[in-house]
Amino acid sequence: MTQNETERIVGIVSERIAGVFPSDGSGHDIEHVMRVYRLSRPIAHKENVDLLLVSLGALLHDVGDYKLSASGNENHRNSVLRLLDGLNLPDSIVEEVIEIVENVSFKGNGTADVHLSLAGCCVRDADRLDAMGAIGVARTFAYGALNKRAMYNQAVLPQQHNSFGEYKKNQGPTLNHFYEKLLLLKDRMETETGKQLAEKRHLFLELYLKEFIEDWM
Repeated sequence: MTQNETERIVGIVSERIAGVFPSDGSGHDIEHVMRVYRLSRPIAHKENVDLLLVSLGALLHDVGDYKLSASGNENHRNSVLRLLDGLNLPDSIVEEVIEIVENVSFKGNGTADVHLSLAGCCVRDADRLDAMGAIGVARTFAYGALNKRAMYNQAVLPQQHNSFGEYKKNQGPTLNHFYEKLLLLKDRMETETGKQLAEKRHLFLELYLKEFIEDWM
């Protein structure tokens, strides 16, 4: 597929996805989707991975996500098929995008990541990079506030989540999320580019957490 055709398809999907995600400040909005898209492309370039596949995976990575569904149910496949309808993409690309979308998310600190292709790893690393650093801190507290969680409670310790079900049910204080997910992401990066980009953001998380606890005391 030519570069012009790739960019044409990516442009159409970008327009379609903008109508799915509102700009709501939840941390899982269209701004997040576009940051992941913009992060994923240089990772794909450096890792020599198909740009169309990574771009589509990044743009669609949150469709059907339980966090964005009023019912809490997921239907990634139908969402992806609807948003790629009429683009005449090869079945192999559509199926790999669905596989990325179905398996890209963090499933709990006690669970192993689902194996993905290198394209999927580029998308997953980009998604996790956006959960780190200054943006990651802002998103964490925005999501906690939306779900009426306490910022911090010394009496409630971080939990081990040995299944995706346990992780989804977690209602602990927002700061626990640093220990339960954010601080673990650096060591779960899968591409060399992602590992390099994660270093600075991880250091920021550690510094912020130290300052927060000192100020709280």
